[in-house]
Amino acid sequence: MTDLLITAGRVLTGPGGECVEDGAVLVRGSTIAAVGPRETLAGLATEGLSTKSFPDATVMPGLIDSHVHLAFDASSDPVAALQGSDDETLMAGMADRARQLLGSGVTTVRDLGDRNGLAVRLRDVIADGALPGPRILSATTPLTSTGGHCWFFGGEVEGADAIRALVRRNVRAGADVIKVMATGGGLTRGGPAIWQSQFSEDDLRIVVEEAQNAGLPVAVHAHGTEGIEAAVAAGVNTIEHCTWMAEDGGFDLREDLAAKIKAAGIHVCTATSPNWRAFAERVGHDRAEELFTSMRWMAHLDVPMIAGTDAGVTRAVFDKIVNSMEFYQYLGIPLPKIIDMATVNAAHALGIGSDTGQLAEGHRADILVVDGNPLVELDALRRVRLVLAAGRPFHG
Repeated sequence: MTDLLITAGRVLTGPGGECVEDGAVLVRGSTIAAVGPRETLAGLATEGLSTKSFPDATVMPGLIDSHVHLAFDASSDPVAALQGSDDETLMAGMADRARQLLGSGVTTVRDLGDRNGLAVRLRDVIADGALPGPRILSATTPLTSTGGHCWFFGGEVEGADAIRALVRRNVRAGADVIKVMATGGGLTRGGPAIWQSQFSEDDLRIVVEEAQNAGLPVAVHAHGTEGIEAAVAAGVNTIEHCTWMAEDGGFDLREDLAAKIKAAGIHVCTATSPNWRAFAERVGHDRAEELFTSMRWMAHLDVPMIAGTDAGVTRAVFDKIVNSMEFYQYLGIPLPKIIDMATVNAAHALGIGSDTGQLAEGHRADILVVDGNPLVELDALRRVRLVLAAGRPFHG
């Protein structure tokens, strides 16, 4: 890594769309040394400093995808593909998918479930600079009930002792976050219904207690309202999906519970697939609008949300985070707020806001340069000019 001065038509410092026009970012090694007007930073530059100029572009923080599964391949049957691959084959595929993420401007991902600690292995290889990829926060093995959602990752537990043992095993394996499947999910054939709870509130409290003892946050997969309620009561950090499903196939939208989510500072990652438009076309506009009801309702109530794609599950590819961000635009969320959902707000929700998510002195040099202005059109995020991850430029 070498020192670098990046200049551009605008530098997006955030939050709320805050910009420096005709700005610059000075990178020293893996760290942002300064951010400000181009003329000011030019005065700090040493002789011979490498400079990259993008007069019509925007410099901004690298994007954060808060919900991926690198072990899945986004095929028509990612579970079968996983089960049919040995660990080394799986690791090679995960490395390729990490590269795709970085090439699309994603400099941090939270991997919420894999097999045999492979995401931790990949995390460390990328951190050492041996492979290109985003910073990975790994959940290692997600906790699930016997035969429950994603049981094939090896995290089936029953009872307090087994729950504590698996959380502690994940901690020893190097987990950055603890993931628990509070309800069923659509990906697991023959498992509990998607709305059905897999763990009690007391079970989830044990997970949170053990995670807190290790200084780790807890992410809870929860579709059903009962599971959401238990997760909130247990004191989790993020709720994944949070679709408010009821047993009858409808939605059980509870404003009192949404208010508790907000009061507790819990963030919701809806993990909206990049394929959401094709899904809407497949089921029809009216049915799609019905299924999007709970997401629009949360947006209207200003429930804290962060961006994620669930990349790896069927048709959720790894290089289309902008598609998922456009879903939030479809819900009526303003573009500056959507950018925050994939940068500064995501960083704080994931517990890494002190060193990434913003272009600020002392932060990691996780930087994205795109043509145009994403505060005016999200499509600008597809026109990637430069990506730096911890100061390392990505060469696609």
